[in-house]
Amino acid sequence: MKTLTLISVLFWVSALFSTAQAQIAVCKGEYALCAASPTTLTGKSIVVAGKTFKEGVAVCPVLSGMAVANMELMQGSCDAPKGKVWSLFGVPPLTSYPQAPSWTVQPAVFRSFTVGNTPQTGMSNMWSFLCTKQTKQVNGVTLASCYGPVMESPWTGNHVVSGETAFTQAPAESTFPVGGNVP
Repeated sequence: MKTLTLISVLFWVSALFSTAQAQIAVCKGEYALCAASPTTLTGKSIVVAGKTFKEGVAVCPVLSGMAVANMELMQGSCDAPKGKVWSLFGVPPLTSYPQAPSWTVQPAVFRSFTVGNTPQTGMSNMWSFLCTKQTKQVNGVTLASCYGPVMESPWTGNHVVSGETAFTQAPAESTFPVGGNVP
């Protein structure tokens, strides 16, 4: 538990201080938590701050509460259009929440890995990107389809390259797990 707390604190400190160009805010309400989700390539591209990335989609549980947001990517508002939510991170970081494939509540398990060139060693960023709520619940959990960039740093907006260290809460076999590189 001490390791989880330490990693959580380091994550938020690095997020808040290394995202100099971002406008960080705390939103209250519904949000998608993609921290343990794998991502599937859509075959499309997505442009973030003038840079082009492969686009991915992650299925994430919809939660409610306080969450950290990058207002720069959210057009300055916590309010999502009807039927949509933003992909954010809970404040304080959640220690357990619904996770695939059963969408039952599971402990959050942080892991780090070295970024590589395979789907299992790549990563995706869904933080502060828009998600569409799915109509059918699974095990009582509302899910959302979240679309965001693959191999993009949530802190700098640059391309993540092989050899960098990244972190996620998704299992090791996940494809393009949602997470972030270590700034």
